[in-house]
Amino acid sequence: SHFGRMCPIESPEGPNIGLIGSLATFGRINPFGFIETPYRKVINGHVTDEVEYMTADRDAEHVIAQANQELDENGNFVKKQALARVGEEEAVDVPVSSVDYMDVSPRQMVSVGASLIPFLEHDEGHRALMGTNMQRQAVPLIESERPLVGTGAEWRAAVDSGDVILA
Repeated sequence: SHFGRMCPIESPEGPNIGLIGSLATFGRINPFGFIETPYRKVINGHVTDEVEYMTADRDAEHVIAQANQELDENGNFVKKQALARVGEEEAVDVPVSSVDYMDVSPRQMVSVGASLIPFLEHDEGHRALMGTNMQRQAVPLIESERPLVGTGAEWRAAVDSGDVILA
């Protein structure tokens, strides 16, 4: 599975399709060259702050809940069932006691460029693809302006550009 590792939206069109890929927002490459994505550890229905990075082959061994599951103030699941990925199945209702891990963020599956598209979850796939391609071709402004509509991921794009001073 490429979930949380490679962006399903930001890919080139034409002859380079499938040859060039974009790393997902939280994805990283381990010392062995495999792409990993982070998950929060779940113990007996309690979501901990412990984050563990896993490769795709380890994903299939665990029950992984989606990041948008409702939690109480103590980090416990509110409902008795959780929507999770189990092996090859993508969205299955399972008892919270069987959940091993939870995604760290709903943006985990897309790249930084795709996460800058406002209301991405309501866009049709082709429109999102066009949006990421347009962002890649955008010309920087001489005088920077803040966007009228933002997604909260702008800081990541700014930091990754290398042109931002951090204090």
